[in-house]
Amino acid sequence: MGSGLVALTSTALSWARHPTNKISSSYLFWSLCLISLGQGGYNPSLQAFGADQIANDDELPSTKDEQKSNKKSLFFQWWYFGVCGGSLAGVTVMSYIQDTFGWVLGFAIPTVAMGASILLFWCGSRIYAYKQDDAISERPSRDIVRSIKEALSKLMNSRITLPNNNPGVVELELQETPLCQNSGNAKGLKEEPCSGINYLVENGKVVLRLLPIWTMLLMFAVIFQQPATFFTKQGMTMKRNVGSSFKIPPATLQSAITVSIILLMPFYDALLIPFTRLITRDKKGISVTQRMGIGMVLSIIAMVIAALVETKRLEISRKMDPKLETEVPLSIFWLLPQYILLGISDIFTVVGMQEFFYSEVPVRMRTMGIALYTSVFGVGSFLSALLISLVEYFTSSRGKGRSWFSDDMREARFDSYYWLLALLSVLSLVFYVIFCKCFVSRSSDLDNEN
Repeated sequence: MGSGLVALTSTALSWARHPTNKISSSYLFWSLCLISLGQGGYNPSLQAFGADQIANDDELPSTKDEQKSNKKSLFFQWWYFGVCGGSLAGVTVMSYIQDTFGWVLGFAIPTVAMGASILLFWCGSRIYAYKQDDAISERPSRDIVRSIKEALSKLMNSRITLPNNNPGVVELELQETPLCQNSGNAKGLKEEPCSGINYLVENGKVVLRLLPIWTMLLMFAVIFQQPATFFTKQGMTMKRNVGSSFKIPPATLQSAITVSIILLMPFYDALLIPFTRLITRDKKGISVTQRMGIGMVLSIIAMVIAALVETKRLEISRKMDPKLETEVPLSIFWLLPQYILLGISDIFTVVGMQEFFYSEVPVRMRTMGIALYTSVFGVGSFLSALLISLVEYFTSSRGKGRSWFSDDMREARFDSYYWLLALLSVLSLVFYVIFCKCFVSRSSDLDNEN
């Protein structure tokens, strides 16, 4: 990622000198690809590594493990608190620097900050807690593919029918386990009660059983894309004056999400958790799945409010003379409730997703668990683009009316799109609740084994 930021800074410098240079444009996309690859690499690894510093939780659940779980919940909350703090600085301070002093300085500062953070991380390499285990020698992704192959092979072999009185059947089953175990993995599999094949199959099952819940979280990620896109476009047409001369940039309202997270995160631990403990009589207050569900409900309410505000904006704008007035006399601060609600929903769902996917995978697959969380937003952004394309196609190409995403904001129907998102999110929430009812957490499985 540092290399990508260096390339991005040099691209901005080149563009400042030669604005029409085509090479700088291609170099820009290359630097953005490097940054994306860097984020995809270090985000899951660094977060899982940080959570592993709290305590070694390879043991079976006990009272101590519940304390560790609470500590990890706090870790993920304050991790996201720090991420939001950096995001707030980017939206406010860095936006001001880029607008005032130019893109070169605006990109150079994050590049220097990234270099300093890499150096600081390297300085602490001697005091970090590392988990060295022979069972982690293989790649989890390769284990999942291998488990599928082994399961199919076992299924095909099970179709071979032999006489019931043939003693060779028993002998074959007894020989299966040592034949399938690897000498390199023998140490890691000593503690496993099942054979090598079953061990690999179970690793694959752990990921596969998370997919239904992972899928139902995608609509939350789709809603997560709206503040930077359509919310901002709405704000551009509304009254943005503060005082006599200053106008609020519409994108600045995105900081309301991070500000609400930063301000309300401490109240989550100080007020909400003790209150829910009294109701549920659970030390954690609410479960991780309940926490994510609450955030999904709040995101639906945010979409309903966004639809109502947009309906009001359209009412006012259609009564105006487009030749005389271009700004709708409706304050941009009417958009604040939907921004704040999305920020509160992040406290519940985003932090809950981090803890959920980290806790519900084996220790050797923790990085993949965090990657599952980040992939929700990656796939959600593509799903949002696909949904917009479908809506655009059916409302403009084949429909009789104008597109919902018309450039003319008097004709656009963002309110209908927000209602559609709310409806799809309600359906996702219903299936999410059903899947959570059927889901058995990994800690419950370990309790049963114990």
